[in-house]
Order: sequence, then C-alpha cells, then structure tokens
Amino acid sequence: MLEDQLIEIAEQPAVGANELKKALSGLIQLGKGPSAHQLLLKSSSSRLQKNIEVFLPLRSVCPKTFPATLSRLVFSMISSTTRESGLIFGENPVYTNRIVQWAEWEIEFFVRLVKDNAPSSETVSALCTASICVQDSLNYCLMLESKGLKISKLLLVLLRPYIEEVLELNFRRARKAVFDSMEVDENLHLSPHFVSSLSAFATSSDSVLVDSGMKFLYIVADILKQLTPLVVSHFGGNVLPRISQLFDKFIDALIRALPGPSDDDSLTELKETIPFRAETDSEQLAILGIAFTIMDELLPTTELKDWRRHIQYSFDKLRDHFCRKYVLSFIYSREGKTRLNAHIYLGEDGEDSQWDTLPSLPFQALFAKLQQLATVAGDVLLGKEKLQKILLARLTEAVLMGLSKEQEFWGVFEDKSIPLQPLGLQQVLIFTFFWQLKLPHCISALPVDEWFVETAKSAISKLLMEASGSDTSEIDDEHIILHDDIVSDSDDTVSSLSSVESVESFASASMGELESPNFTDQES
Repeated sequence: MLEDQLIEIAEQPAVGANELKKALSGLIQLGKGPSAHQLLLKSSSSRLQKNIEVFLPLRSVCPKTFPATLSRLVFSMISSTTRESGLIFGENPVYTNRIVQWAEWEIEFFVRLVKDNAPSSETVSALCTASICVQDSLNYCLMLESKGLKISKLLLVLLRPYIEEVLELNFRRARKAVFDSMEVDENLHLSPHFVSSLSAFATSSDSVLVDSGMKFLYIVADILKQLTPLVVSHFGGNVLPRISQLFDKFIDALIRALPGPSDDDSLTELKETIPFRAETDSEQLAILGIAFTIMDELLPTTELKDWRRHIQYSFDKLRDHFCRKYVLSFIYSREGKTRLNAHIYLGEDGEDSQWDTLPSLPFQALFAKLQQLATVAGDVLLGKEKLQKILLARLTEAVLMGLSKEQEFWGVFEDKSIPLQPLGLQQVLIFTFFWQLKLPHCISALPVDEWFVETAKSAISKLLMEASGSDTSEIDDEHIILHDDIVSDSDDTVSSLSSVESVESFASASMGELESPNFTDQES
C-alpha cells in the first residue's frame, strides 16, 4: 500500500524536487531501488519534454540561439539527473550504467530535434546551427566527463552524418553561387580587405573576373566564419578538401578565360562559366593576380602542409598553362605551323655584321615580347614581386621546353646534305647560350667556348639598353611583333618600354640567376 502511494507521488507531473526525492528514498527503504531509479529517469524525461515543448514554438523568433538553448535544456537535465542519481542511489555501477543508457537515448532525441527543426541544410544558417550545436553540446559533454559520464564519442557519431550533409550541400550551394552568376550581389557584405586586395585588378581586366574573385572569397569566408573551433577540430578534414575542390573549379574557370584551347579535356564542361575572354597581356596577367590573391587568402587558413600543397598546385596549373600558351603562341601560328625557320642559319656566309653579337631577329623579337610582358606585369601585378619573378622564371622554362621540342626546327641541322656555314653555326650557338638550350646533336660535340657565354650576356645587356632608350634599336617594329594575331597591351616597339627594372628581372631569369621560389611550406 505504501509502495503504491510513493509511486503515485513520484509519477505526478507537477511533483516538486523535494517531494520526488522523499518518495524515491521511501521506495529505496522498502527495497524497491530499481523501481525508484526508473521513476527518477522517467520524471527527468517528462520534465525535459515539457521544457522542449515550451521552447520549440520560439525557435523561429531566435533561430541563431535555437541550438544553444536546446543543448542547454538537454544537457542540463542530463547533468542534474546524474547528480541526483549519485546523491540518492550512490555510486552503484548498476544505476550508473542505467544513467548512461538513458543519457544516450536523450542525446539521440536531441540530435533528431536539431535536424528536424534546423533551417534547410544547404543554407548558411543550417551550417551556423550545426556548428553551434556541435560546439555547445561537446562542451557540455566535457563537463559531464568529470562526473564519469563519457558520451562525447556517441554524440560525434550521431552528429557526423548531419554535419557532413550540411557541409556538402553548403559547398554545392557555394559552387552554384560562384559559377552560375559571376556578378556580385549588392546585398553581400564584402570585407573591405577583400575589396581592396582584388579591386587593384579592376582597371586591368573585365569587372566580371574581379567580381567573381570577390564573390569566391566572400562565400568561402562566410562558410569558414560559421565554423566553431570544435567543428574545425572534429570535422576540419571534411571542410578543407571541399575548399580545395571549389578552388580547383575556380581555377579551371579562369583557365577557360585565357586564350587558346586547354590541355585538359575535362574543362570543356566549364566552357560557358566565365562570359569573358582575356585577350590582352594585362587582362591575362590580371587573371593570374586574382588567383594569386585568393590563394594568399586561403593558405593561412590552415597549417596542414598537404592541403597547402594542393592549393599551391591548383594555382601552379593556371600559371603554367598561361606560360605555356603564351610562349607557344609565338612559336606556332593559329594554324599550328611553326614560325621558326632554321634555314635562315644555313645561308649565312659572314657578310652581315649585325649577327656578330646578337641572336637572330626572331629570337630578338621573342625576347622583346617577354620584355613587354615583364613591363606590363610590373604595372598589373604591382606589389606582388614574388609572383612576377616566379612568372618570368616559368616563362623562361616554357621557352626552353617549347624550343627543345620543336623537332622540325632542330631537324634541319641534322640534315648533313645542307651543312651549317661558320657564321650560321656561330649564330645557332649564340641563341643556344642566350636561352640556355641544349645543343643539337650535330653540334653538341663542339667545345664550349667562354666567348659564347659572354656574348649571350652581352646580347642581353645590349637589348636591355635598347629597351631603356640608351641606344638606338636596330630591330624594326615588324620584328618586335611578328604577326598581327599576337595581342599585346601596347603597339609600341621594344624601344618604347619604360620600365628597365621589369625587363631586367626577365634578364635575370634568362641568365639563370633566378631560383624558383616555393610557397608550399613558406609564408606566401
């Protein structure tokens, strides 16, 4: 009879804490400890349910505080119930195990509530909700561990599918936002830092490209801003690869904006991504500058070397594509025919004195074209000296690769029926040393004479002097820009170039004095 009365008191919805404790203690004295403990857990679940029912209608009023408040309700109840169990029933392992089991059920219920009442998973609000949920609930779990209740692992297991879904859908949204519309939404609150870092390229490129860069940075920054420290700690491995993939796609789109076909067939799906083609030198360099600036913003995000290498590799792909296409556009016509003619060296008999110390006119023109690019780079990439130096070094490498692979050109020298004349041989050696090329097989047996090295250096110095106006140029305009289909920012000849400092940086790359910096493990 007394047992029934005590159970009835404990099951009353409005029973107070003191009354509940007395009823449970009475049941324990009657030898009904397990029943009393079950009533404690049932009472806690009932009170938690009521608190949640009162709170849920208010979630639309304060959506940002919803996960934090829900976490407090659930984990506070788990904490108080654990404490009451210890005070009433002691540290009995049987009751402790029941507390753990009950807490696991409540946590499962908590995760379902978060998912069912959170904003749509592809929205940034959902990412914010999920992040706050992880941060607050894990903090509560850490507090409960001091009471012997270890449930952090279970919480992470239950939350992982939801967090991964939100991350995946948010990055899908980010990709659509970046590529479906390249214009910046006026409602986006862009960081002044982003605006200032990219607006410098506005005068050198179409505003669509600058806007796309700003939008990319904004979207990535907005995603990262939602991630709390504990989310980064436990789920960062899912975030960084997705940023890398987004950056890869952005780089692929920029490659599509450069003139000439891409070497990567997979880029055809992005054919219409950016409704703009960079034709002039300044526009193409602005693309590199935009990508480099974004890379600079992304690299400090983490210290993970593998991730930093991946971001660096994506940018290198764009840079190397530009260098390769830029050089090949000089070596080959639009029809794919070589512009280099090795036969000009076969007929030289020593009568033309201008060939004594300079490479042939086509190679002078190539050097002049790269000087022009260096000058434009000094303006477009102002303040990005590292990028300028790396770019010019890679352009030099592209020249070496392009010329070395031109079999039609070198094949002429292999034809023993048309021997090289002395002056022609000298001329070949000059431009070989000038560009640091490997000698063709037919003349590779010749001893390396220091005269050729010094002559190549002298030729570079002479061309630089002509570029700065210190000397009268012997190169006609038609030899500076050999074909109309090579687009440049200026119609001026090499003699009109104003920046000696810029072209000298190319000379240093040509003369092998420049080491290629590597940003992978260094500060960008």
